[in-house]
Amino acid sequence: MQTGTIIIGAGQAGAQTATSLRQFGYDLPITMIGDEPDFPYQRPPLSKGYLAGSTSASELGLKPEAFWSAQNIDVQLGQSVEQIDRDNKKVRLSDDSWLGYSDLILATGARPRALPVPGADLDNIFVLRTLADADALKDAFGQNKNLVIIGGGYVGLECAATAIKAGMNVTLLEAEPRLLARVAGAQLSDFFAEVHRKAGVDIRLDERAIAFAGTDAVRSVMLQNGEELEADLVLVGIGVIANEQLAAACGLTCDNGIVVDDLCRTSDPHIYAIGDVSRHPNQIFSQNLRLESVHNAIEQGKTAASSIAGRPKPYNQAPWFWSDQYDLKLQMVGLSSGHDQAVVRGNMSKRAFAIFYLKKDVMIACDAVNAPAEYMGSRLMIGGQMTVDPALLEDTEMPMKELLARFR
Repeated sequence: MQTGTIIIGAGQAGAQTATSLRQFGYDLPITMIGDEPDFPYQRPPLSKGYLAGSTSASELGLKPEAFWSAQNIDVQLGQSVEQIDRDNKKVRLSDDSWLGYSDLILATGARPRALPVPGADLDNIFVLRTLADADALKDAFGQNKNLVIIGGGYVGLECAATAIKAGMNVTLLEAEPRLLARVAGAQLSDFFAEVHRKAGVDIRLDERAIAFAGTDAVRSVMLQNGEELEADLVLVGIGVIANEQLAAACGLTCDNGIVVDDLCRTSDPHIYAIGDVSRHPNQIFSQNLRLESVHNAIEQGKTAASSIAGRPKPYNQAPWFWSDQYDLKLQMVGLSSGHDQAVVRGNMSKRAFAIFYLKKDVMIACDAVNAPAEYMGSRLMIGGQMTVDPALLEDTEMPMKELLARFR
């Protein structure tokens, strides 16, 4: 007997799969299991509008709560899956009940990486991944408080901008020689370092926290160079770890993420993995990728749903990301690692520009700041693996539409 689809994870990826299954005419039962108490919600605003208080919790929902029951999707919140029995196609929940499935979706996401130093268990040391995390951090915010942020990635920089606008004293520590070292080119790193410093953020590059001091709550952060920074609160944003434990325990192939094919199938054809937890093949970049982005979560959710609904469509897209900091909208597409040329279009000092990354004259990535036309054009160029003329890319007199026509 067909028992339907179980989705483990009620985030962006899991919600998209459930929604797409119904859109594709799937009429078997759908059960979505989430370990948080909240219905599926958007995570990107947590470090920006929600933390600043300009976005409410009710505005975060991906769908109205009534949507899920109207679509006959059983959403079980505050519940986790403890075991997958692949032989009998069933899962054991945290309340020790069992549910059977015909297809299983692993949308288990990722968890914040801990900083293993003395004092890491003190109060007022935060991470930011969930709505509950954001609520705790927001409650600790306050004008003139000293905030130390550890990690110069998206989360750290977005929270730094939010805290500065809230009147806080912000110091940001980055262990690498530059900000956004894992995801952006050096020119963009330097640009954002200057922007944040002008806004009042004390950025320390090539610097590590080696301990936290305090009695019950954190009082200060000890640095590798011997300095002690006063801290009323600390945010640790040093990346995430894929939640692959369930998959590994039941024998699925894992490699810093659950390994899937271009239809998001794991090594078990009845189990799929999507979103932050999946490692998938990408033909554009000829490598396997594990991506932490809304775009990837949405598109892989659609891919898994289309496969289950009997209309398989392989997933092969250029990844894209975005970040809002102060008055700047950063939009990124592709992967810049391995580029042999970086071409700037526009004026960085005017805070509206794009940096195109080329490899043997083929565009592989773009970082666009307040430059939506360049961002959209680069998505098409990268997806089409177009060979481009660097001199033409620099010419701001030539519209992106004309550039696209020339490079096709």
